[in-house]
Amino acid sequence: MRRSKENNPGSIAAPNDGQRMGGAKMVKDMEQNQRRALSSINQNIIGASLHHSGVVNKRELPGKDEICNKKSALEQRSDTRSLAVERVSNQHHFLEEAKNQSELTVKPGGLDDFETVDVEQCGEGNDVTLPMFVKHTEAVLDETDEMDIEMEDMENSIIDIDCSDSKDPLAVVEYVDDIYAYYKKTEVSSCVSPNYMDRQFDINEKMRAILIDWLIEQVHYKFDLMEETLLLTINLIDRFLERCTVIRKKLQLVGMTAMLLACKYEEVSVPIVEDFVLISDKAYTRKDVLDMEKLMVNTLQFHMSVPTPYVFMRRFLKAAQSEKKLEFLSFFLIELCMVEYEMLKFQPSLLAAAAIYTAQCSLFRFKNWTKTSEWHTKYTEDQLLECSKLMVTYHQKAGSGKLKGVHRKYSSYKFGYAAKTEPALFLLDP
Repeated sequence: MRRSKENNPGSIAAPNDGQRMGGAKMVKDMEQNQRRALSSINQNIIGASLHHSGVVNKRELPGKDEICNKKSALEQRSDTRSLAVERVSNQHHFLEEAKNQSELTVKPGGLDDFETVDVEQCGEGNDVTLPMFVKHTEAVLDETDEMDIEMEDMENSIIDIDCSDSKDPLAVVEYVDDIYAYYKKTEVSSCVSPNYMDRQFDINEKMRAILIDWLIEQVHYKFDLMEETLLLTINLIDRFLERCTVIRKKLQLVGMTAMLLACKYEEVSVPIVEDFVLISDKAYTRKDVLDMEKLMVNTLQFHMSVPTPYVFMRRFLKAAQSEKKLEFLSFFLIELCMVEYEMLKFQPSLLAAAAIYTAQCSLFRFKNWTKTSEWHTKYTEDQLLECSKLMVTYHQKAGSGKLKGVHRKYSSYKFGYAAKTEPALFLLDP
């Protein structure tokens, strides 16, 4: 009986202490085998039921990581894009994915019958057409992509001219763009009528040119004054002559007094009245100078702070990344223009930009106007050509005319022999 019980696997015998652990292990293994069998049976049953129920396995949608990657790529687009364009671009990305993988269109017959349609073949001539919002999306995105490419090219070609001065408090990098925007807006107040000489009965354009040429060579250069003083002096002369008629005997007095006022406004060490009396060979007295000074400030209503070509020259030369040679040649051309009455029709900013452009053409022997210069001057090359051609003609005849004060000044070592530079005659070619 004992042997039959041991051989019968179905008998339940109380195990002794030595067999208890082994029997428990065997029972656990049997339970695991039974569970595996049940799980496989369950899978077979579920698969069979799904197969007979007619359910079709669909293509997997893009995963969460893929969508997040697309979203992050969209966020790296240009900041100038609006939220609406970004939403449209999301639709465009999903449309591109559908083009690559193709879409499933379900026929009315049921879920079992389906057909694969290539999105690229959908069009006006086929049965399946793209929705209108998809076509609009593609058109908008094509436009914005072209704009982005143009803006990126423009931004990449423009140099940040203020980055090296970020730590210089005198450069006022935070406000410099606003300052020059204000200069550009108010420069009209410093302009005069290009035909104001018609109202003068005793002086003419030639007398004005002689006066300015004398001031440049005999007064400004000998007193070693700053460049901004000279340009402000000429501006005061023209604005005063536009409002008051002057006899020719007083014209030199007007020029001297204008320079005295400009020195008080710009210079640290101001020449005294007696210095101007001596330099005029005592043609006028101290009282004459002071009386004319009162008349000028009252006529101009003490409006001295006007943007002259000098303020624009400094900014535009920085944009052109100029050296001393280009700087001297540019100021040489500006002073030639100051003598000529004809150049009053151009605004100060245009004169400054054209002088730098003409000087670059003279030095490099080809047309050179960078995107950086165009961005900061707000003038294109075509807008500068008219003024630049006149400057070339003045440069060409500077050493041969009667008024050679500017040419002699810039033929010295102090100004880098700028007057001896060959003019850019190729700009005059049609």
